[in-house]
Amino acid sequence: MSVSSEKTGFSLTQEILSHLGLANKTAAWGTLGTLRTFLSFSVDKDVQRLLRAIAGQGVDRAAIVDVLTNRSREQRQLIAQAFQERTQQDLLKSLQAALSGHLERIVVALLQPAARVDAQDLRTALKDSGSAEDVAVEILATRTPPQLQECLAVYKHDFHVEAEEDIQSETSGTLRDLLLALAKALKQAEGPSTEGTWVLILTQRNPEHLVRVFDQYQRRTGHELEHTVRNRFHGDAQTALLSLASVIRNTALYFADKLHQALQETEPNYRVLTRILISRSETDLLSIRTEFRKKFGRSLYSSLQDTVKGDCRPALLALCRAEDL
Repeated sequence: MSVSSEKTGFSLTQEILSHLGLANKTAAWGTLGTLRTFLSFSVDKDVQRLLRAIAGQGVDRAAIVDVLTNRSREQRQLIAQAFQERTQQDLLKSLQAALSGHLERIVVALLQPAARVDAQDLRTALKDSGSAEDVAVEILATRTPPQLQECLAVYKHDFHVEAEEDIQSETSGTLRDLLLALAKALKQAEGPSTEGTWVLILTQRNPEHLVRVFDQYQRRTGHELEHTVRNRFHGDAQTALLSLASVIRNTALYFADKLHQALQETEPNYRVLTRILISRSETDLLSIRTEFRKKFGRSLYSSLQDTVKGDCRPALLALCRAEDL
């Protein structure tokens, strides 16, 4: 790519980022996370406690969960760094050796940088055609611009390929156009089709503006925009566009719906529960809990308590934090 085309692509990226604003809205909810910076934080005490938890006769899972779910991601990174310096061992690998199953996956997600978790989930979604429209839209549409830029940088570093290249090769049609736009790699198209116009509108407008557009659309046509999407689009493109519309209308409700769906499956979808509870724990999980109770008539905490089984249950409940009465 030439220097001039790089500049053009960068300018377009910045322009789309400035207009999208989906995650900027949720980022303002920073005080509505369930997990805050631990005020009495002592990295030495936490390192010693984790050492005791994995070096004794049996693994103290409760201690591991208590430490990791009561520290911010930044504090967890400091713990991992101090653990390495004091023991010459990698904390993540040590915990992986001590744990298994769903709890191991939760601990891995808690200890890794957020951008790496997102990059791995995005890669898995793109390689699994059954989840690209769901997971990819979630990640690309609900992260702040800096978070997304970091995710895409980690993606390239870890997998030696641009995320846009995987989107091009692993998806097609409207879904591909939508994901490319959300990944901020949209190229100027000559004479976009009607479907392309929908993608442009839904990815380059401020959410508050789009909500007003949705309302006006309903007044003029007598139908919600989602009704038209269901009639006009099919398959993964329909799923992706409906997900994006849901994010725009109410991000917290969008996540509440996803959590509820994950809990309704024959076997709880622990991958979805883990990804959402961890990724939203420091931003807007309290808002998600509120929307969950409002729509489904019971609290997220009770729903997790009744449905989740095994040694990962205390960790997921700790991330959710409390009952909503």
